[in-house]
Amino acid sequence: MTFTLGYALRSLRARKAGFIGAFLAFFCASALVTACGALLETGLRGEIGTERYTGAPVVVSADQSVHHLKKKHGKTKDKAKPLGERVWLPSGTVARIDRVPGVRAAIPELTFPAALLGPDGRFLEGPDGSASLGHAWTSAPLTPFHLDRGHAPRTAREIVIDRGLAARSELAPGDRVTVQATGIPATYTVAGVAGTPSGELKRQAAIFFAPGEARRLAGHPGQTAVIGVLPEPGVSTGELAERVRTALDATPAKERVHTGGDRGPVEFLDAAKARIQLISMGGAIGGTGLLVAVLVVSGTFALSIQQRHRELALLRAVAATPRQVRGLIGREALCVGLLAGASGAAAGLPLGSWLHGKFIDLGAVPETLSMARSPFPPLAAVAATLLAAWAAARLSARRTARIRPAQAMAESAAEERRLPWARTAIGILALAGGVTLLFVLTVLHTEPASMPVTYLVVLLISIALALLGPLVARAALAVLGAPLRLSRTAGHLAAHNARANAKRLAAVITPLTLLVGMACTIVFVQTTLSDAAERQTQDGVVADWVIGSSGPGVPGAAADRLRRTPGVEAVTEVVHTTVRTPDLSKYTAQGVTPRGLAATMDLKVTDGSLAHLGDHGVAVSEVVADAEGLRPGSRMRLVLGDGTPKTAKVVAVYQRGLGFGDLTLPHDLVAAHIDNPLSDTVLVAGKSTASGTPALDQRRLATAIRAFPGTAIREAGALADHQRSAHQQNAEVSYVAMGLILAFTTIASVNTLAMSTADRRREFALLRLVGTTRRQVLRMLRLEALTVALTAVVLGTGISLAAITAFSVGMTGEASPSFSPGFYLTVVATAGLLATLATAIPARVTLRERPTETMRV
Repeated sequence: MTFTLGYALRSLRARKAGFIGAFLAFFCASALVTACGALLETGLRGEIGTERYTGAPVVVSADQSVHHLKKKHGKTKDKAKPLGERVWLPSGTVARIDRVPGVRAAIPELTFPAALLGPDGRFLEGPDGSASLGHAWTSAPLTPFHLDRGHAPRTAREIVIDRGLAARSELAPGDRVTVQATGIPATYTVAGVAGTPSGELKRQAAIFFAPGEARRLAGHPGQTAVIGVLPEPGVSTGELAERVRTALDATPAKERVHTGGDRGPVEFLDAAKARIQLISMGGAIGGTGLLVAVLVVSGTFALSIQQRHRELALLRAVAATPRQVRGLIGREALCVGLLAGASGAAAGLPLGSWLHGKFIDLGAVPETLSMARSPFPPLAAVAATLLAAWAAARLSARRTARIRPAQAMAESAAEERRLPWARTAIGILALAGGVTLLFVLTVLHTEPASMPVTYLVVLLISIALALLGPLVARAALAVLGAPLRLSRTAGHLAAHNARANAKRLAAVITPLTLLVGMACTIVFVQTTLSDAAERQTQDGVVADWVIGSSGPGVPGAAADRLRRTPGVEAVTEVVHTTVRTPDLSKYTAQGVTPRGLAATMDLKVTDGSLAHLGDHGVAVSEVVADAEGLRPGSRMRLVLGDGTPKTAKVVAVYQRGLGFGDLTLPHDLVAAHIDNPLSDTVLVAGKSTASGTPALDQRRLATAIRAFPGTAIREAGALADHQRSAHQQNAEVSYVAMGLILAFTTIASVNTLAMSTADRRREFALLRLVGTTRRQVLRMLRLEALTVALTAVVLGTGISLAAITAFSVGMTGEASPSFSPGFYLTVVATAGLLATLATAIPARVTLRERPTETMRV
C-alpha cells in the first residue's frame, strides 16, 4: 500500500472541517512572520529619503558611529554603533574638498534648532510636528531653495523662511517675529520667503539666517555639520564621489562620502537610529511570534491528529506501515502548510505596512524611513510555515504511527492516560529552563536585556505546560471537580467528561494560558517599569518649582535670571543625552548644574558624594556601577553624544537610575556636545525664612522668566508626569508590536476550542440518545468552558506573576510588580468569553442534527 500525494489531497477533501483549524493556525503564523520580516528588512535596507540635500548629488559628513575593534582568531572585527548626536566635521574639510578636480562648489551646512513664535504665542514646529531647524542662507543651493518673495538676509537680524512655514505663521517679508534658537529669544525681520522646485517641505521647517548669525547660533566654531558637493558640468556623481573620497582618505579625520539614497541618513539622524530600532523590534516580534506560532500550531495539529485517531488506527489495522502513515500525514500537512503559508504571506504584506504606519503615528519610526519591499519575507514565511507544518505533523503522529495495529484500535476507543516518557522528559526540561531563566531575570538590570528574557520565560513555561498538559489538566480537575458536581446532571457530566478526556482538555487550556500569560506580561512589565521610574522621579525631585518650555528649551539666560531672583536658593539646569563606552555599551545620561544640586535633586546616593561632580566628574547608577565594576575614585572612559571621547572620575553611586538616567554629568559638559544645548527643564529651590515659610512665590518666578517666550512654571510633580508620558509612549509601541502575537494567540485559542467542540458530535448524539436534553448538554459545555477558562487564568496569572516579579527584582532592586486591576479583569473576562463562545457556537450547530443521523456517520 502506497500513500501518494493524490491520496493525501483526497483525505483533505474528505475531512475539510478537520483541517480548517490547522489552516487558520498556519495562515496566522505565516502572516505574522511576513509582517515581522518586512519590518526587519526595512530596518536593514529601508531607504531614507532626502529633502534638504536633494540638490547636492554628493554629501560629506562625519562618521556617525563609535567603533570597537575586536581581535579574534587573528582577525580584527570592527563593530560599530550609532551615536545619539550629530558629529561635526573639522575645520579645513571644506577647503580640501573645494580643491578636488571636478568640484564646482563645496557648500558647508550648519543645522541647529530654531523655532518661530506664532501669532498665538506658541512656537511653531515643522509639518505634522516635525523639527524646525535653522541654517545659513549660503546653504540654500543644497535643496535648492529659491526666493519667492523678498531678498536674502543681509544683516544679523534678518531671516528667510520656507514657504510652508510662512503660510502656517501668516508671515510676509517685512514682518517682525521672535525666533528661539540655541540662545536668548531674539526678534528678526522676515527678509524673504523661499520655496523649492518640489513644493513645500514635508518633513521639517527651515529658517535661514545670515552666515555670521548662523555660525554664532550653531555654536561649533570652525566646524560644519555637513558639506554638499556640486559637480562641474560633465562630471558624473560616481566619479565626483570617488575623487572626493580619495582626497579625504589622506586625512586622519573619519569623513564619509554619501550619494543617492545614502544621503538620507545624513539629513535625518533619527531615521538612521530608527533603523536599529526596527531591526530589534522586527527580530524580537518575529522571534517571539515564531516561537508562539510553533507552540500553537503544534497544539492545533496535534488536536487534529487526535481527532483522526480512529481513522489512523484503522489504517494501521489494515496493514499500513508506520512509514506510510507518517508519509500520509506529512503530505497532508505540507499541502495545508503550502496553501495557508502562501495566503498568509499575501496577507502579511499589508499587515507589515499597517505596522510600519502605526509606528510612524506613534513616533517610533520617522516618516522619512520608507517601507522596504521584496519577495524575501513572504518566501521566508512560506518556508517557515512548511517546516512548522511538517515538524508538527510528524511529531503529532509519531506515537500513532509506531504502535501495533491492535493497540491503535484500542486507543482510538479510549484516551491513553499515560504520557510518553520522552514528552514528559522534555516538558520537565522546559519547565526547568523557565525556572532557571526566572533566576537569570533577577540579575538583569537593563531593559534591552530583560524584556526578551521575560517573554521567553512565559513561552518556556507555557511549552512545559503544553507538554505536561494532561497531568496539569487532571490536577486542575481534581480541585475543580467537587464544585462542578454541585450541579446534578450538567456538572457531573462536565466533571466526568473532563477527567476522561484530560488530553483534549489540555489542548484547549494551553493557548488560553498563553493568551492570559502573554497579555498580562506585556502590559504589566510596562506598568512595573513606568511606575518605578515615576516613583523615583517623584521622590528625587526636591525642588519647589520646575521651569519648562513649549519651544526648543529653556535658555541659560533664563536660568541665570532665576538665580538672581530674591528668595531663590538653587537653580539646576537639566539636559539629557545618550553616551557610550568604548566597548559600545549605551547609557542614558543627564547633565545637571553641580552647584546647589542637593537642594533640587535627590538621586539617593549610596556611595561617594555629588559635591565633587565638578568639571571632570561623573555619578553612576548602581546598575552601571555593577556592570562596569566602578566605585568612587574609578576612572570611566566615555564617548559623548557627538563622538567626543572623555575620561571622567566617578564621584558617586546612586539608586534612582530609572528616574534620572544611568549617568549624571556636569551640565556644561553635556550641553557642549549635544544638538540642542537648551535645558529640557530647570529646577528651582526656594529659601526658607526663620519662621519656616517659603521666601519665594510664583509671582517672582513669573516676573523673572517673562522675557523668555514659551517658558512656563510647573509644580515639582511635572517632571514625574513627563516621565510617565515618555514611558507611556514607549509602552504603546510595545503594545502594538506584541499585540500581533496576542491577536494570533486569541485566534488560535478560539480555533482550538471550536475544533475540540466540533469533534464531539458523536458524544453529544449519544448523550441525547440516553435521555440528556439539549439544554443539559449546552449547560455541561458551558461548565466545561468555564473550567477551562478558570484553569487557564490561574496558570497564566501564575506564570505572568513569576516573570514580572523577577523582572521587577532585576530592574528596580525589589519585588514590586505593578498591576492594573481594570486590565486584569478585562483579560479574565475575555478568556471566559472566548472559551464560552468558542464552545457554545459550534455546539449549537452540532446539536441541530438528529442524534440517530449523527451516529450513523
